[in-house]
Amino acid sequence: MNRTVTLAIARVPGAVALASLATLASAAEADFPVKPIRLIIPFAAGSATDVSARLFGTELSRQLGQPVVADNRAGAGGAIGMQALAAGAPDGYVIGYAGPGPLAINPALTPNLPYNVARDFQPVSQAVEAALVLAVTASLPARDVKGLIALARKRPGELSNASAGTGTIGDLAGEYFKMMTGTRILHVPYKGGAQAASDVMAGHVQLMFDPLTGVGTHILSGRLRALAVTGKKRLAAFPEVPTVDESGVPGFEVTTWGGILAPAGLPGPILSRLNAEMQRAVRSPMVVERYGALGAVPVAGTPEQFTQLIRSETAKWAKVIAFAQANNR
Repeated sequence: MNRTVTLAIARVPGAVALASLATLASAAEADFPVKPIRLIIPFAAGSATDVSARLFGTELSRQLGQPVVADNRAGAGGAIGMQALAAGAPDGYVIGYAGPGPLAINPALTPNLPYNVARDFQPVSQAVEAALVLAVTASLPARDVKGLIALARKRPGELSNASAGTGTIGDLAGEYFKMMTGTRILHVPYKGGAQAASDVMAGHVQLMFDPLTGVGTHILSGRLRALAVTGKKRLAAFPEVPTVDESGVPGFEVTTWGGILAPAGLPGPILSRLNAEMQRAVRSPMVVERYGALGAVPVAGTPEQFTQLIRSETAKWAKVIAFAQANNR
């Protein structure tokens, strides 16, 4: 027999086996999901990240017809949960929800992280975006952002910015504000936003950058004064409060956000399915209503858009962190 023909025949069983495996894999991807999905949340139950993740988990469960089970892996600023997500199988049955802390801030703030964002994860879709509110104690003489800047320049180092902790979005928003305005404002970290807000209301600390969920009721009660919001647009809940950008700090924008990720290597068809379900989820009346009450906007995009958001935010916060460290913070 011709040697070429003999070799071809010898190779057929292996080729058939590979084709069969490929067919089975394609069928499994087409049937996805056929069992519960684990949603890793890198913060404790009851945290803002947890509330947001569970909201989307509930909606995805309804849409997919399979339970989406929350798995809180808190600790180390989100690093424990992100490490667990990176170690998960890239089959769509392990996904995670994370925001700027684990994805864009920790890489610049914490050396030797046990995960690499670009290498270990496949972004699926952004899920939400929310601006912060620049709020001050009611007794502060400053009535607007320009007044706050003037006061901070007149009294360098005497004003303080409260945050939920070092490295949080409220902390870095304050550092970004200082960087862009040339002011010296002391950072005072707390063990949570509620404690920080209490001290700002009491006048022990003069200002804070915090989501509407943390300061909205205090603004309505008059115990805090809203000077500005940090997004591109004004908030529907406080339409009279301008943005920081339109208040005299051009280009200033800070948002907190979150999104769905999977371990790297997720098959294309499953990635497409999960992204399509997120596109549906952000339009759900339940999701829109819940986030509207929180002063946030549900927003989904392509995996590429979410990847670019993570990259741009990482570069931005790396510069702010370098500024803070250079100024002996």
